[in-house]
Amino acid sequence: MIPTREEAERILKEAEQCNPGAWGEHSRVTAHCAEKIAAACEGMDPEKAYICGLLHDIGRKFGVKHLGHISDGWHYMLDKGYDEVARICLTHSFCIQDMRDYIGNFDISEEEQEELKAALKDIVYDDYDLLIQLCDSLAGADGVMTMEDRMNDVKRRYGSYPQEKWDRNLELKKLFEERAGKSIYEIVGTIRNKYN
Repeated sequence: MIPTREEAERILKEAEQCNPGAWGEHSRVTAHCAEKIAAACEGMDPEKAYICGLLHDIGRKFGVKHLGHISDGWHYMLDKGYDEVARICLTHSFCIQDMRDYIGNFDISEEEQEELKAALKDIVYDDYDLLIQLCDSLAGADGVMTMEDRMNDVKRRYGSYPQEKWDRNLELKKLFEERAGKSIYEIVGTIRNKYN
C-alpha cells in the first residue's frame, strides 16, 4: 500500500520540520525523475513512482543519520501501513543488494543491522526498487545531475564510492534507457530547486 500524492507530500513537509536540510529537495527531485521515467516505460505507474521517490529518504525525519535513516524510514512507513514505500526505504541505497556496499556510517546496532540484512536478502527487486535506485543517483538538492556528477559528489562527501556500485548505477541507467527508448536526461529534463 502507498499513500496518496497529497498525503506523501504532507508526510515529507512534516518530516522536513523535524529535520530541515537539503534531503527534502533531493527527495522532490528524485520523485520528479521517477515519475518522468515511469511515464516513459510501458507497464509502470508514474504516480506510484513519484510517491516512492518522494518518500525514499523519509527516515531522515528522525535526525542526521547514515544507515540509521534506512532503518528509521523502513520502520516508520511499515508502522503507517505503507509497505510498498517501506520497501523502497530499505532498498534504495543497495543497488548491489548487499549492506557491505553502503556508503556512510553503520550507525545502528548489530541487531538492527541483522534485521535489515535479513529483510534485504528476502526481497526480489522489482522495477520500482531499481527505478528509485537510479533516480537517487540522478537527484541533487538543486536539481537533476548527471550520474557521474552525483556519484562524484557522494564520493567527495563520504571519501569513497565502490566501483561495483558505480558500475551498477550505470547499468540501471542503460536498462531504463532501453525500456524507454531514449536518454534518461532527455526524459527527466532539468529542474531547478525552487529556492534558487
